[in-house]
Amino acid sequence: MTTPTSAAPTLRRVAGLALPALVVLAAEPLYVLVDTAVVGHLGRTPLASVAIGGQVLTVAAWLGTVLAYGTTGRSARRYGAGDRAGAVAEGVQASWLALAAGLLIAVGAQVFADPLARTLAGNNPDVAAAAAHWLRVAALGAPGLLLATAGNGWMRGVQDTRRPMYYVLGANLLSAAACPTLVYGLHLGLIGSAIANAGAQTLSGALFVRALVAERVSLRPHPAVLRRQLVLGRDLLLRGAAFQASFLSAAAVAARFGAAALAAHQIALQLWFFCALVLDAVAIAAQSLVGAALGAGEDEQAKALARRITVIGLVSGAVFAAVIGAGAGVLPKLFTSDPQVFAQAMRAWPWFAGMLPLAGVVFALDGVLIGAGDVRYMRNLTVVATLGGFLPAIWLAYWLHLGLAGVWAGLTLFIVIRLVGLLARMRSGRWAVVGATR
Repeated sequence: MTTPTSAAPTLRRVAGLALPALVVLAAEPLYVLVDTAVVGHLGRTPLASVAIGGQVLTVAAWLGTVLAYGTTGRSARRYGAGDRAGAVAEGVQASWLALAAGLLIAVGAQVFADPLARTLAGNNPDVAAAAAHWLRVAALGAPGLLLATAGNGWMRGVQDTRRPMYYVLGANLLSAAACPTLVYGLHLGLIGSAIANAGAQTLSGALFVRALVAERVSLRPHPAVLRRQLVLGRDLLLRGAAFQASFLSAAAVAARFGAAALAAHQIALQLWFFCALVLDAVAIAAQSLVGAALGAGEDEQAKALARRITVIGLVSGAVFAAVIGAGAGVLPKLFTSDPQVFAQAMRAWPWFAGMLPLAGVVFALDGVLIGAGDVRYMRNLTVVATLGGFLPAIWLAYWLHLGLAGVWAGLTLFIVIRLVGLLARMRSGRWAVVGATR
């Protein structure tokens, strides 16, 4: 496999992988934004309930991200070494792990929805009850969600980002159309949102399973490969656990400032996730290209790709910052007509917009290190940023009654700590290890 050495081909290759991946990444948060807008006009309590239930369900998305990122790195190295069949085989084993994890989440949500919702909702029993009801239904889509993310992982590894675009976009467009119909047309209210959510995930997962079967490779589970994937996934899992602890704690703190603050946090957070996942398209290109370059033994090319992808991430983040900042008076009103919710959103907005250029660099460098398989360093850095930055900052915001602005200041600190650590790792060059496996 030959990697380009000039700037223009590199940009074309990044764009060729990133743009279809951008559609995939944007499809899910766009659907969530549509869902948030539909539910938001049911009232403050339903919107706050989705904020709680949605935060719990992001555990499934987190596990899916772990599977996808770990699979992309391993598949890309094998693909770069000329072993496409081996790259696809990584996807088969990841799909078995995805199915098992998805079923556990779906069953666990039926059992633990009530205590989780009560814990996160604080002293608001109406929000807790509605959140638990929503979560039980929406969690039925967890197996499909995880199968889809595993499918995305191996397809990105073999540098096929077009088919995932069609699969994910089609399923989410169908459900985005179904959501208002179920909520308002069929008068199902909040549960209509959960049904549409689960339907999108199930359909998407089925499409990725069909693509895997069409590759005509062995579909049997192989314990040795599963163990290796689990070892790699362990560090990504701990890294993801730090993220989940951060965002669940942020929701819990926001809930303690009142329903209006929690609803505003949901609006800002979903827009933040949308920006983050769109910016992550650059990281996905980095995973695939850097992993393939290292698999082919081209460590200098991998370093050149890392430098260029860092610049692309910075520019992309700055563009999002300009859009979010300019839309401060308009964007929150798309999701709520409650003046108290809007006022609370404005407290988070300066932090939200200001961190985006830094986040663009962080997400790009995350992709470089995942593609390189340098996940242990990423784990340690994320844990330090969580325990030493985010969690102390948001609970201090609660104790000092700093409100939603304090919560979002904590998120900014989290990004800054990670940025410093990632830049130091890039400068060291110790992440660029060549070979078909690491």
